[in-house]
Amino acid sequence: MEIMSIKDKILNSRRLPEWLKMQRASGESYTMVRNLVESKHLHTICKSGNCPNIGECWNAGTATFMILGDICTRSCKFCGTATGRPLPPDPDEPDNLAESVRLMSLKHCVITSVDRDDLPDSGASFWADVIMEVKKVNPGTTIEALIPDLRGVEEDIQRIIDAAPEVISHNMETVERLTPKIRSAANYNRSLDVIRYISNQGIRAKSGIMLGLGEKEEEVYETMDDLREAGCSVLTIGQYLQPSLDHMEVVEYVSPERFNKYGKVALEKGFLFVESHPLVRSSYHSEKHVES
Repeated sequence: MEIMSIKDKILNSRRLPEWLKMQRASGESYTMVRNLVESKHLHTICKSGNCPNIGECWNAGTATFMILGDICTRSCKFCGTATGRPLPPDPDEPDNLAESVRLMSLKHCVITSVDRDDLPDSGASFWADVIMEVKKVNPGTTIEALIPDLRGVEEDIQRIIDAAPEVISHNMETVERLTPKIRSAANYNRSLDVIRYISNQGIRAKSGIMLGLGEKEEEVYETMDDLREAGCSVLTIGQYLQPSLDHMEVVEYVSPERFNKYGKVALEKGFLFVESHPLVRSSYHSEKHVES
């Protein structure tokens, strides 16, 4: 643990471009959300994923909740979430999460999860229970479900669709060429099939990619085309930041100007909503993505 701590300190000391410098997370609302998350024994991707927007979002009284524990069965080279053998799903989590959404008075809620390849249905039935409980306790709250690939099993994807979240998101993360290098047990075409199935059921489909992993400009445009062909209508584009020295190194810090260019091209290709900026993450401004 001490070795990891030293390595992380070295990593954090690396100089970042000016546009990636972030304010320290603090403030009354931030403290309220943090205390609520801790008291209800909830997990958030905000913390486990080292999200750079945690201060902004938590001070706005919003958070992206992560269900099914905080230990993932996969070991992707870009992700800061712990890998290992997860605990059984917490039967109190649907109630705790629904009550937390109520206490925070959220009009829109984002829910995600670790991969649970250890469960027969990859956690899909638990996903459905959580979504339905949140809706029952908070009938005016809209939901985005940011799901894993569920091993591409349509029956399991349908369980989540039947729970009726307003948006279902599944991230491509990167271009096809780099997918085997950074995504554990994932497949580029399978992820496209997940998005296609969601869209074909009439649900708003959303996805996200990271830049700075060594992708070429034409590959980014090819990924956009593949997503549009699959029916994806919302796209987020952000800068990859290395969680630790054990993760994939950053190849490039992409300038805000190039992010603006990618955002404009994505809109021209027909995406309804595009969030493209170095600090953008999957759930950034997600409340906008429910709109028609």
